[in-house]
Amino acid sequence: MIEPDTIESDQHHAQTPPDSSAPATPFLKSPGIRVFLVIWFGQVISGIGSRLTSWVLGVWIYQQTGSATLFALNLIAIYLPQLALSPVAGVLADRWDRRTLMILSDTGAGLSTLVMFLLYTSGRLEIWHVYAASMVTAACGTLQYPSWTAAQSLIVPQEHLGRTSGLVQMGHALGEMISPVLAGVLYVTIRFNGVVAIDFATYLFAVTALLLVRLPKPEISSAGASAERSWRADISFGFHYIWARKPLLGLLLYFATINFLLGLLSPMFAPMLLAASTPQAYGLIGSVLGVGFLLGTLVMSVWGGSKRRIVGLLGFGFIAGLGLLLAGVRFSIPLIAAGAALFTFAVPIIDSHSQALWQSKVEPDVQGRVFGVRAMLGDALTLPGLLLAGPLLDTIMKPLMAVDGPLAGTWLGSLLTLGPGRDAGLVFILAGFTVLIISNLAYLTPVVRHIDILLPDTVKQPSA
Repeated sequence: MIEPDTIESDQHHAQTPPDSSAPATPFLKSPGIRVFLVIWFGQVISGIGSRLTSWVLGVWIYQQTGSATLFALNLIAIYLPQLALSPVAGVLADRWDRRTLMILSDTGAGLSTLVMFLLYTSGRLEIWHVYAASMVTAACGTLQYPSWTAAQSLIVPQEHLGRTSGLVQMGHALGEMISPVLAGVLYVTIRFNGVVAIDFATYLFAVTALLLVRLPKPEISSAGASAERSWRADISFGFHYIWARKPLLGLLLYFATINFLLGLLSPMFAPMLLAASTPQAYGLIGSVLGVGFLLGTLVMSVWGGSKRRIVGLLGFGFIAGLGLLLAGVRFSIPLIAAGAALFTFAVPIIDSHSQALWQSKVEPDVQGRVFGVRAMLGDALTLPGLLLAGPLLDTIMKPLMAVDGPLAGTWLGSLLTLGPGRDAGLVFILAGFTVLIISNLAYLTPVVRHIDILLPDTVKQPSA
């Protein structure tokens, strides 16, 4: 175990942080950036296509069944492969050529989309077909994630990992903003099969982009060379690697806690607004969320992040906590919009700092296995949060925050305000305080705060 402020193993020898006075190579002139941008653009286009299909599938399920439960099952069908397959995806990313794996992943997702198109066109599409296709597409995306994330550290100079992480986040933000509006228009004009056909074309675009580039192979590190080569050993490698590096473990626990809170809050946002407002207000704040997220990605892409990445990560974690607190403190559309925008602005900056830390601190030849386990463990608490949200809101918070509930006539009830939507508002307040507390605790924990010193950078600069 690494003791605070000391290093006791040769794996974790002390390292002076990189010289911040050395001039950085301009982003667009840096080696590997063009390769990154070609792949990135292909993935952004295919991501927009995937979100279009996801939107119309949800609409189609609800129109066919009128069941919110069957609609939610499609979300679970998307989530479960991500949780179950992440370690396997990481092993494949280290064993196989990463570009080839990305091509196969995009091809598999494209073929799944093509099958849905053929079934719908022939009038044979059923609900279970949609669930199966959603699981296949999610599985392909899960298989691709560690390969694409690990590939970035091979082609992008270490000094620009924050910017490229910001660009990846920006691609997600653009997809989230564009897809719902575009899908609504396309669903009316070219119907279900037209949207699915567009999605298939975007996968072809992404595969073509990958065929145009080459990715370097990672050098074998001492960590990779000493690892036992078997499926069982490879799958467990990521667990052991993270456990042995306590700064990374601390970072993972921080994000797992935040993901639990996000799983808890996600189903509550709509009830909080719709209980005391209108669908128009809900839609307006939804747009504000997207704008905040996009602004965060733009800032990160231009700025590149803090030189001490852990400071930038936890600093914006504190800002995210303030956003949640602001969104829940009163039922006021301007306040909720401001808090939600502050939170979504901070999220891509937090994620980009985290991504750059992991990419620079983990040896490139083992990043697939480590990132696969990281994805699984980091998201493991999201599902309990989703499952707990409904019972917590209905059985505890709603009675507590009712106008004639236990807090009626008390100073606390007057402070929090009671009535419709305030049950979810209280959860947002508690979640905001929790994020503020864990962000401060993480910074006060030396093994996390000194991650830049305790773990040396392992990524070599790409050659021109």
